[in-house]
Amino acid sequence: MDGERTGRGWRTLGGVKMLETELLVVGGGVAGAYATLTARSYGADVLLACKTPLVGGSTRWAQGGIAAPLAEGDEDAHAQDTVKAGRGLCEPEAVQAFVRDARSHVETLRDLGVTFSPHATLEGGHSRARIRHQGDATGHAISVALAEALQAGRSPALRVMEHAFVRNLRVSGGAVVGADLLTPDGPVRVRAGAVLLATGGFGRLYPVTTAPPEGTGDGLGLAWQAGAALRDLEFVQFHPTAVVRDGAAHLVTEAARGEGGRLLNARGERFMERYDPALELAPRDVVARAIAAEIAATGRVDLDLRHLGAAFVRSRFPTVTASLAPLGLDLGADLIPVQPAVHYTMGGVQTDVQGRSTVPGLYAAGEVASSGLHGANRLASNSLSEGLVFGARAARAALAALKAVPTRSDGLHAPLVDPACLPDLRAVVAGAAGLRRDAAGLRAALVGWQWPTVTAESRESLEAGHLALIGERLLRAALAREESRGGHHRTDFPREAASAAHSVQSRALGGQVTRVPVGVPEARAAVLGSSA
Repeated sequence: MDGERTGRGWRTLGGVKMLETELLVVGGGVAGAYATLTARSYGADVLLACKTPLVGGSTRWAQGGIAAPLAEGDEDAHAQDTVKAGRGLCEPEAVQAFVRDARSHVETLRDLGVTFSPHATLEGGHSRARIRHQGDATGHAISVALAEALQAGRSPALRVMEHAFVRNLRVSGGAVVGADLLTPDGPVRVRAGAVLLATGGFGRLYPVTTAPPEGTGDGLGLAWQAGAALRDLEFVQFHPTAVVRDGAAHLVTEAARGEGGRLLNARGERFMERYDPALELAPRDVVARAIAAEIAATGRVDLDLRHLGAAFVRSRFPTVTASLAPLGLDLGADLIPVQPAVHYTMGGVQTDVQGRSTVPGLYAAGEVASSGLHGANRLASNSLSEGLVFGARAARAALAALKAVPTRSDGLHAPLVDPACLPDLRAVVAGAAGLRRDAAGLRAALVGWQWPTVTAESRESLEAGHLALIGERLLRAALAREESRGGHHRTDFPREAASAAHSVQSRALGGQVTRVPVGVPEARAAVLGSSA
């Protein structure tokens, strides 16, 4: 590729403020922050851009904990639990890489100052207690530790730009070579040897969600416009236990059931035995649908921790206790009314086990990516450790493949959609692609899928554009998947298909949903024409 090698420093070209770097990381959660630290440990020049303050994103909201094999003998069991939850859509290579690498990265967090409890806990879908936690504020503790490490390492070779929103990726010769940013100090163009997306998921596509306000699918929208493939967007995970008031979802961690919390319907019956032999510790998709069914049948479902003792509950779950207190609820003394809420999006930018997308120069890690680890349903507490494992892998792969950057490139952004349409858009998606779906509802939602656009460019109009784009892609994937599997449940196709396959979409495929076999690496290049 013709061009210059990226280097440090600012410059102005044609009146545009420019910055050059070897690696641009977008997103400051666990995947982005850890990828940045990994890249610096190899001596790379890195720029981390995040649209929030550094301690932001979904990571700091994570209550339950971080999963990794406790000992050498636990790797196979953790892999089996992950595959079982993923319902046939986990990529074997990704699962093996994860269980092989996860424990060492969790130990690195200890070195950075995260003080996990000496006792691991159990969560739904796990066959043994392997969840490390710091009370019920594990994600916040990890965010703070990573942010402090980044702040301590700031230098001309490690820059952190907060409140920097990526307007578009820049592409030259079919490869991603940088991005345009909107910052408080004006627009900035970044030329980069590689770009790593770690922007989180698209939970804000739904009206009732535990996702943070910034979870607007930006990375998926950026990747789509740059030509990358998106995979398995139909698989949306609903957390079974959220307290919903005035449209806001207050998460009650999975660990509450891991410690022995019971689910009761309005008749006071402990009902999970009718749905799964693992009771309250069944995989999240099973528990979420069971709760929805019991609410529909009896009018209410409560989480009961009273038998555990109020003092224990308040000390074990101080964050949840504090969040529910303003609602007039005492976690240790009251029945807690719960319902499912959108919590995590399994689908994302398709990557291989090294975080490479189907477009050269573009990498992804964390919730924005479809790494192949989660399949059709994420195993509880695998997400934080996934961010560590694949953030580090993506950073190393990007540095190994750095190329010279051309001086000329193009940038395309999603349509600028009027943010005022978001309540209607969310209602349409939730109505058609919630816990239960069918062809009639999905087709009706797609009829005339057009949302009002605006000419004024802003973070809000770009975010709305990303959500509208991803909403359509999700509905098309859900319509094409004529089966029920994991987080995707079709009432008109209530059984799993005999064979498991991913659903893949890209602009190169004309936006059509294509089925790609599981565990067949060569299908990636054959179907998508990838040169990554």
